[in-house]
Amino acid sequence: MAKIIIIYSTTDGHTREICSYLLQVVEEHGNQVTLASIDDKELVDLSSFDKIVIGASIRYGKHSAKVYEFIKVNLKILEKKSNAFFSVNVVARKPDKNQPETNPYLKKFLMQISWKPKKLAVFAGKIDYQKYKYWDRFMIRLIMWVTKGPTDPKANIEFTNWNQVKEFGQTISKM
Repeated sequence: MAKIIIIYSTTDGHTREICSYLLQVVEEHGNQVTLASIDDKELVDLSSFDKIVIGASIRYGKHSAKVYEFIKVNLKILEKKSNAFFSVNVVARKPDKNQPETNPYLKKFLMQISWKPKKLAVFAGKIDYQKYKYWDRFMIRLIMWVTKGPTDPKANIEFTNWNQVKEFGQTISKM
């Protein structure tokens, strides 16, 4: 049994949903799992965990600055532990952009950090236009129009491939 922490950074809550599902999958394999928001980082002693998993969402092409800072502050311990990172973004809805080696946001992110995660994943996110504030709804619809995605302002579309998330959870359990 491994002691695992899953740390997440989320904009609208979907990355947290993915992490909650990962927690279930990983616990089914006999592991003890803690779920924590990146905002609660001071409350977590990473050295007490065997494995560290970080999941982060994208908004306007970038992960939160808190993710970069967390990695920078905890780089030494991340390098010593079994670890994984996954990105949640809507561009991953496209078959040619849903793998770590093909997702432009993950590739860019990895070039900007010193940490080299041992396991990587990319999951397609969710669009819930009615949940967004006016400016976000406008900008995301514009981006979707340009990228030939859904633009209906009443749309709530989840693109996440939950089987892919489950497989990643099984990978985490085995690493």
